[in-house]
Amino acid sequence: MGDVSHTSLSPLPSSDRADVAARLRDALLGASFTADGLLDLLGAPAYAALARSETVPALRATRGDTPLETLVRLFLLQQPVPHARVADVLPVQDCLESGWLTRAGADEVAATVDIRPYGGPGGEDWFIVSDLGCAVGGAGGIGSREEGVVLGVGGASTTLAGITVRTPVSSALDLGTGSGIQALHAAQHATRVTATDLNPRALHITALTLALSGAPAADLREGSLFEPIADDETYDLIVSNPPFVISPGARLTYRDGGMGGDDLCRTLVQQAGDRLSDGGYAQFLANWQHVEGEEWQDRLRSWVPRDCDAWIVQREVQDVTQYAELWLRDAGDHRDDPAEYQARYDAWLDEFEGRKVKAVGFGWITLRRTAAAEPSITVEEWPHSIEQPLGETVRAHFDRVDYLRASDDAALLDGHFRLVAEVVQEQVGLPGAEDPEHVVLRQHRGMRRATKVDTVGAGFAGVCDGTLSAGRILDAIAQLVGEDPVLLRDRTPAQIRLLVEQGFLEPAE
Repeated sequence: MGDVSHTSLSPLPSSDRADVAARLRDALLGASFTADGLLDLLGAPAYAALARSETVPALRATRGDTPLETLVRLFLLQQPVPHARVADVLPVQDCLESGWLTRAGADEVAATVDIRPYGGPGGEDWFIVSDLGCAVGGAGGIGSREEGVVLGVGGASTTLAGITVRTPVSSALDLGTGSGIQALHAAQHATRVTATDLNPRALHITALTLALSGAPAADLREGSLFEPIADDETYDLIVSNPPFVISPGARLTYRDGGMGGDDLCRTLVQQAGDRLSDGGYAQFLANWQHVEGEEWQDRLRSWVPRDCDAWIVQREVQDVTQYAELWLRDAGDHRDDPAEYQARYDAWLDEFEGRKVKAVGFGWITLRRTAAAEPSITVEEWPHSIEQPLGETVRAHFDRVDYLRASDDAALLDGHFRLVAEVVQEQVGLPGAEDPEHVVLRQHRGMRRATKVDTVGAGFAGVCDGTLSAGRILDAIAQLVGEDPVLLRDRTPAQIRLLVEQGFLEPAE
């Protein structure tokens, strides 16, 4: 790709100079300009502040003239640095010629893009490129209101990377790639990566991110949603952190989809099924409307393509005023003239009122292409803490769906199960009571679920080590508690099914 600029945004470095990107990468690594190196230099408080776009602590921590301090001031804090100091660290002439740096005054140079160290899941040292002042969003605003601005790493992008299933695949599609974070992750386990974006500047920055991170180049295509994808193309993995914000208009390309309400997320989900290979996954972050007189769960079930299993998790809900304020702050509108801020706020509330929207949900949507006659759709609310990465937990969820779909009650009783690692039992009751009021099984990994069980369920789960069939375990429990084994076998499969579905038990076969 050639150089791409967008209105008054800075001209971007050339993406055609792979040799310069490689030399720049070597120089950055040589100076320990990595996630670990930054933490050591800045200390935890300043490092955390930098992730919130607060630069003062990092400025105070980089007053010296070491190579790493020079690079932090140049690429993270966007301060002009004397040419001579930069020349001791970087191939400065190559960087000036290819556009990574620009001259600032007679004897200083400045960065044209933000370069942020990013640690990969396997300890890789990666670098995410973004527009100046736009490495992260947050309550302070993104630092630029240009329509085509490209952001770097944020909470949404790291969440999506963490929940993505990471099995080796032939092909992966990063739809709405932005600065290329999902494409970078996908390149580690996909033979072929395609990245699309409506914004040509984002595609250019993705190419820079991949090159500077030492990753293979992606097939970059310009266009909205699935428009750049041929009708006969399918993928084993589709990921998207789309412009999901439900807003009155499309001011900012990186967040505002330009469709009414939650239509962009709905369209993305509905069209994904035909783009998936058999058994392939599509994983999205999304926002959805809570509309008066309609169950939000039913709304989302209606989005799921006919040949896909789905697992949809609502992580948070905001009323319309909270939601409007969040995204007005994101754009920095709270710093505007009060009358203009009020007018924008009114426009958001008018939009929601017209659509009878009372709240907005945030969450994840995972689809898996299936040949099953009756696809499984799970829609749930889970605002509690989880343990990232969750990719393996997501994959295991769909494995359990397959198992339970193929297993009637008789098959469950013949099956052998294991209690999943790091599940603990808690007994809840009054102090000194002989028997607990109820027993809770709690996961300490993955979704960290908790579920109430009766004494039979607790006893059953406690002895599941894969050795005995479920039926034989129940027969032994029946003998211990003096219950009819036939009746116990009849009423327990539903509880076994629930424990398997929620990931407390797994088939031992």
